[in-house]
Amino acid sequence: MAATPFRPANDLMVQYAMYHRDRRNIATHFLGIPMIVFAIGVLLARASVMGVSAAWIVWALATAWYLTRGNLVLGLATSLVNGVLIAAAHPLAAGSMASWLGWGLGIFVVGWILQFIGHYYEGRKPAFVDDLVGLLVGPMFVVGEWLFAAGWGRELLAEIERRAGPTHLRDLAAPLAR
Repeated sequence: MAATPFRPANDLMVQYAMYHRDRRNIATHFLGIPMIVFAIGVLLARASVMGVSAAWIVWALATAWYLTRGNLVLGLATSLVNGVLIAAAHPLAAGSMASWLGWGLGIFVVGWILQFIGHYYEGRKPAFVDDLVGLLVGPMFVVGEWLFAAGWGRELLAEIERRAGPTHLRDLAAPLAR
């Protein structure tokens, strides 16, 4: 099947989960992905089109995508979390050029460092390396994990575990099984 950004949320979540089964990797994503979304908000908040910041334009486009993946609760929750991060990012864009770039780039880099630390534990490259849509799925996956922990989406979680396997702690001394 050709990779398309218009797959259903369930398929996107399963594909992303295949790269994220080690619990330490998932834990780093709980911090890293929100940091990256926030940093993108900081960096885009300074530019505007007709009085609307580029950060809100990108958020609106991403929200349209999340809401059309066939899982309304997951799409709304992801859009809400991303919206809170974008709103919180805007004040940092109002500072000096050095402050704006320092915060935006600094948080972005730290967020990605956390991602790569997690993928060390996973023993696999990040999902976006094989499919760029993974950059949009990441926030949806983290929000989904939060929702699963709160008791929502048991059927989706069961489908992910059936197709991608359960989460685990990979033995770093053992060779990877493929």
